[in-house]
Amino acid sequence: MELEPDDAPDLTPVEAQEWQRGRALLVDVREGDEWDAGHIAGSLHLPLSELADRWQELPDADQTVFICRSGGRSRAAADAFTAAGRAGCANLAGGCQGWVQAGLPFEGRVA
Repeated sequence: MELEPDDAPDLTPVEAQEWQRGRALLVDVREGDEWDAGHIAGSLHLPLSELADRWQELPDADQTVFICRSGGRSRAAADAFTAAGRAGCANLAGGCQGWVQAGLPFEGRVA
């Protein structure tokens, strides 16, 4: 499948962890109750429902990985930021569920 120019790539959980180790910004776009139940250590919380009003709060980063529960909401965020000109955006395919299934460290549980 070819990506459209405004489509951010999907990363596997292992690839996303490698990006994180390389100092990528991880942005969790789930709602507050989901975040409170559990999240990836070191990720930043900015709910998708607030992203349009608060996007300026995101620190500059060469790479940004957007995260949600299963990969749908984060796909929308990653594509929107890519279309807006932010370089290095990607989507965590499978979201937090995929991250946990891959056996990667997670604080709490996936809500």
